[in-house]
Amino acid sequence: MSFGLFRVPDPVNEAVRTYAPDTPERASLKATYAELANKKFDLPLWIGGKAVRTGNISPIVCPHQRKAELGGFHQAGTREVGDAIAAAQAARGEWAAMPWDQRAAIFLRAAALLRGPFRDRLNAATMLNQSKTAHQAEIDAACELIDFFHFNVHYLTQLYGEQPISSPGTWNRVEYRPLDGFVFAVTPFNFTSIAGNLPTAPALCGNTVVWKPASTAVLSGSVIMELLQAAGLPPGVINFVPGSPAAIGEQVLAHRDLAGVHFTGSTPVFKQMWRSIGNNIDNYVSYPRLVGETGGKDFVFAHPSADVQSLAHNLLRGAFEYQGQKCSAASRAYIPDNLWPQVREILGDGIASIKVGDVSDFTNFMGAVIDARAYAKLREAIEEARSRQGGRVGEVIGGESDDKTGFFIRPTVIAGVEPEYRTMKEELFGPVLTIHIYPQARFEETLALCERGSEYALTGAIFAENRQAIVDATRTLRHAAGNFYINDKPTGAVVGQQPFGGSKASGTNDKAGSLLNLVRWISPRTIKETFTPLRDFRYPFMNAG
Repeated sequence: MSFGLFRVPDPVNEAVRTYAPDTPERASLKATYAELANKKFDLPLWIGGKAVRTGNISPIVCPHQRKAELGGFHQAGTREVGDAIAAAQAARGEWAAMPWDQRAAIFLRAAALLRGPFRDRLNAATMLNQSKTAHQAEIDAACELIDFFHFNVHYLTQLYGEQPISSPGTWNRVEYRPLDGFVFAVTPFNFTSIAGNLPTAPALCGNTVVWKPASTAVLSGSVIMELLQAAGLPPGVINFVPGSPAAIGEQVLAHRDLAGVHFTGSTPVFKQMWRSIGNNIDNYVSYPRLVGETGGKDFVFAHPSADVQSLAHNLLRGAFEYQGQKCSAASRAYIPDNLWPQVREILGDGIASIKVGDVSDFTNFMGAVIDARAYAKLREAIEEARSRQGGRVGEVIGGESDDKTGFFIRPTVIAGVEPEYRTMKEELFGPVLTIHIYPQARFEETLALCERGSEYALTGAIFAENRQAIVDATRTLRHAAGNFYINDKPTGAVVGQQPFGGSKASGTNDKAGSLLNLVRWISPRTIKETFTPLRDFRYPFMNAG
């Protein structure tokens, strides 16, 4: 038992390392990358704190060196999923009863370890298995995950401090309990930090977790499990079960003790999970909490007064960093005709100068897309647009592709399309930016087109120097994006600065990296204690007048 109202260390965003030439961090990361690239991995499941190998092995693929032999990871079957649920349930009582400061200390230690000996290893794993450049790995796997650990502890103390008032003779208080059961965390390939946050945010609140990582990011997920174990996370609190999404999901979602789902992935998958939970609602001990961040068709909208240089360079970064595989990546843009010639020139020059290739070459701006399926989908959309040039499509800039060595798609702009064109509406999740060029006199009308131009509402940006235009766009696009940017690209949300999430088909908008997300993993209990004994059941109004 701990005695004291403890103050946790004040959270500060982790500084981003540059990995510039001749720096120690560059040499260290390159050496760690080379070490991992020469290994043959045999990655287990982690259930109840024990490594489990099933023999059902799936290969670990390096997207930019697709024929590299990196070994494989073991996949969970029905038995292992059942064991993971049982382990989470067995660990639940002791973990929930652990003083909150002791739970917090584990994740603060994880942040310290990630800042130190685990930094290069997690960054290199993210580069190798997910084809992130050194910079993209650093801002994600290192900095953002460190921030999640630090800021979530800070927000938890704020949440615990929210207490009711008490009238004379009573003491009212709220106890913030974990949920009634286990949490199912389903994580994506594109952000290692999200893969770390989705299981650990509920765990910090006292829940136990079954974690299914993306099959294309098991290497970095395994490093996160090593990190958490090194930080002192007790066995069974988080159970790591890679494998078939459909098979694992069906079994977990049908379990009576499912208490919540923490999900980042595609909109169709989340809808199917919601549907399954609805069909099973009579079987659960409690109503499962559903927290999901799903798809996006994120926009950049330029007013005729926009700064052309800033607009164009933000488009290049926002659309093409990490091969456009960020849920926040700019994928549709609305550019006025007075600015388009200048924007077109800068985009064309930028696309021609962008280097695409192996991320171990630090001069490359982009790596490969994640797998063969993504490559095929993107190539088909680009070739379709090429075939329609001079008709529904004005021109296609860039867009070359090659999968002999890796799944490489060069940055692509599909310009001069109508707002209803397919790639203005459909999420492609790759380095493809589609642009509608509108008459500058139709700013307000085109704003309305943008607002209703997508089923998603994740991120969006407005570029303008005219303040009234900013006011008008902010108002019209109020429900078009959960994260809205003014004169900045719609990517790069920082924990503690821009809580992240969207609505409509983009998710439940529970804002990862904020107190709002932690609230979903808490089941409050109100306690009223009365100090003055009751001596008569009757009320004063009952006395005879």
